Amino acid sequence: MIIGLVIEWITHKNQLTDFDKVKNIGLDVYEAELNIKVELLKGLLMNYDDGRRKSFFCIAVNLLDLQDLKSVIEQTEDEMKPDDTLKEKSTTAVRLFQTMAEKRDILLQLRKKPKSKQT
Repeated sequence: MIIGLVIEWITHKNQLTDFDKVKNIGLDVYEAELNIKVELLKGLLMNYDDGRRKSFFCIAVNLLDLQDLKSVIEQTEDEMKPDDTLKEKSTTAVRLFQTMAEKRDILLQLRKKPKSKQT
């Protein structure tokens, strides 16, 4: 089921960069990196999704590089308090992901095509 969620929010922004990355590091290494990202996404959805953040976390995992993801997750865990609610955890994680994305000049949202008007 997690793969279905991920595919729904895959952005095409990094497609060409990802193809170049595969050429440089090899398909096996790239696939291993993607598998790690999938596991990180599962953890984010289980621990920080307050019911309104699936698309945000999917996009963040898709657009940020692996080291940045690990860094943000570590920062998030460091800032958590034992009595934080899921909403508080989610808010903290989103804030830290947004901060990292801003440092990398990345916008963490889908660019949807406008719906055409039917006449």
